[in-house]
This record gives sequence, structure tokens and C-alpha cells, in this order.
Amino acid sequence: MKAVVCTQYGPPEVLNIVEIEKPVPKDNEVLVKVHATTVSAADYRVRSFNVPPSFWLPARLALGLRKPRKSVLGMELSGEIEAVGKDIKTFKKGDKIFAATLQTFGGYAEYICLAEDGPIAIKPSGLSYEEAAAVPIGARTAFHYLKTIAEIKLEKRVLIYGASGSVGTYAVQLAKYFGAEVTGVCSTTNLEMVKSLGADKVIDYSKSDFTKAFETYDIIFITVDK
Repeated sequence: MKAVVCTQYGPPEVLNIVEIEKPVPKDNEVLVKVHATTVSAADYRVRSFNVPPSFWLPARLALGLRKPRKSVLGMELSGEIEAVGKDIKTFKKGDKIFAATLQTFGGYAEYICLAEDGPIAIKPSGLSYEEAAAVPIGARTAFHYLKTIAEIKLEKRVLIYGASGSVGTYAVQLAKYFGAEVTGVCSTTNLEMVKSLGADKVIDYSKSDFTKAFETYDIIFITVDK
């Protein structure tokens, strides 16, 4: 099968399309034919090795000394189950799914094996493969921090910094779903997009500093590395 392999740390040119062995599912795994995947922040950081100097050594030990230990990147995907292991009960051949691969990566390939008890679910019929592949990490991260950590409730005032990014766009929509009053902070080019997601107010960080506006919020969600 074909796969995009990361041969060393560096710019996008270190990625090469090569032939590798097609995986065989274990008893508790499903074999997925990948239809779509994404380029997440994790993929970019692993490929480029873009980490602060203080994290250089531990990151190299964790990710690989000379090149990424997981040579086939890709942490989000969608596709169709082609085969199942003998112990699989939740899924069957032909199921259309979307999933996150988290620590194992592997989405940049024609096929991937996923454990049944991992972050994998049936793809909603109303979503295309491309749309579904972009859901797992951004949406799950936004939901975890808003619902589990912040315990968001009706009528809470929420400020989302980085409202136009992968996590931020889901955070805006989820916060509105939970009944909050949402203020999004983003760049000029993304103002209308964030408004279209349901934000009650949008602040252009290039023109005003929200920290000096003397506004108060019940929850401030910083979705980017600031």
C-alpha cells in the first residue's frame, strides 16, 4: 500500500510517498481503508521538530533521535472498515468511521489498523469523509475543556482566544450549544467566519487588546499557544 513517510526532521520536503506493507488487524482491531486525513498541529510539530530549546532532549528521546520514530504521521482520519478481528463486536465490515490515532499516528496511509476500544466511532451520515476527519482532535479537545474542566453552564460568559483555529471553531459552537454568551478573539480575516459560527461578539486582536477592556468572564479558554 502507499503511505506518506517522514524520512527525517525538517520541512515538508522530507515527506515521501512510498510503498509499505499493508497491515493485518489483530483480534481486537479493525482494518480501515483511509478516505481522508488531516495535517494537525501535532503532525507539523513532529515533522518539523518545532519545539522550545528546553524541550529538545526529552522531545528527541520521546519522538526519535535522528528521525520520527513513527514515520507515518496523521492523527485524524475517516474511512471504511474493510476487515475486522475475530473479537470485534462493535463494528462490522463496511462501516464508515472516523477516528483519532493519538500516540500511534498512521493516518497518512491507504490502510490502518485501529483498536476497537480506541477513539473510533461511526461517521455521521451528514458529514463527508473530509469533514469527519477534521473532527476528532479539535472537537474532543474543545468539549473536554469546556464541559469537563470548566463545567460550562447556561448563561455563562465565555471568552475564546484563538476562536478561528481547530479547537477554537469547535469551542465557539459548543459553548453556544451549552447556552453560553460567547466572545471570540481572532484576526481580522476570520471575524466574519467566527461570527457565522455563532459568537455573540468578536474581537480583532490586531486592533484591540481584550485584556484592557475591563470585561469579566466566567471562563477564558486559550486555545492557542500564547
